[in-house]
Amino acid sequence: MKTIQTISKIISKYLPLWIILLSIIAYIIPDAFISIRQLTGFGLGTIFFLMGLSLSSEKLIEVIKHPKYALLGVLLKWTIMVAVSIAIAYLFFGNQAEIATGIILAGTVPSGTSANIYTFIAGGEVALSITMATLDTFISPVLTPILLQTFAGRFIPIEFWPLFLNIIYIVFFPLIGGLLIQWKFQRQVEKFKPYTGVLSQLALFLVILSVISNAQQALSENLSVLPLVFIAVTLQVSIPMGAGYFISRWLGVPERNARAILFHTGICNTALAATLAMEHFGSLAAVPAVANMVMNLTIGALMASLFENKFRLAADGNS
Repeated sequence: MKTIQTISKIISKYLPLWIILLSIIAYIIPDAFISIRQLTGFGLGTIFFLMGLSLSSEKLIEVIKHPKYALLGVLLKWTIMVAVSIAIAYLFFGNQAEIATGIILAGTVPSGTSANIYTFIAGGEVALSITMATLDTFISPVLTPILLQTFAGRFIPIEFWPLFLNIIYIVFFPLIGGLLIQWKFQRQVEKFKPYTGVLSQLALFLVILSVISNAQQALSENLSVLPLVFIAVTLQVSIPMGAGYFISRWLGVPERNARAILFHTGICNTALAATLAMEHFGSLAAVPAVANMVMNLTIGALMASLFENKFRLAADGNS
């Protein structure tokens, strides 16, 4: 048990570095991962299934009884992040259809699971973070296709139902399955919960290796555009984070809750975005999602570290 927890902590602490390293490996030797290229959806479904297994019903009920902060966080995420993503896609990549679609897609998916991790590190309200992520996950099968069809339809033809059903299969069913198994076999699941973190991280690595090895040719043919993509996704992550936090505080949201909203607003599930891009819009559309994944984890880690130090200083000052 201690070994598993140690491995999970090491992976979590250096998650951006692991993602960069695996991305480089998959780019250099893509043929080594031919056997897992079709497992992207499976890896992502595994993450949502494990999320369902690990959700704490007691904490969720506590937050649901006082839903205003959760609803505010979800509202900010689906307005600020979406608006920023659309603006960046139109301004930076108006003449590059697949990349513009990928940028919009990266901002119209549910929040990323790392938002929960960084909320914990930053001393934020984890139960609120999990509740917002759960709400996001349930509404995204409808919102994501609608937003894409509305704002990315000018770049690439987008069919609502295939995209809707794909999100249902990858996100909704695994999450519900995990919740049902936890409800039915609560005692057995409690023993398994310590392993869900490391298994989710390994499943994320599977998704990264699969996506990058699939997109290697598209990446190599468009290396010149990568610097601009990274600038764009850095703005795509940073602006919603800052706006989510400061608007929350301006509205009187407590500090711990505002920190949870910060990460929820700025960190999207770009592994899901990359998977959907590969399956519906082509490998080049997955490039912004992968770049966003690297940047949201890196910026998220920096913000979590800053807030962690602030939290520690405040605790020392009160002792």
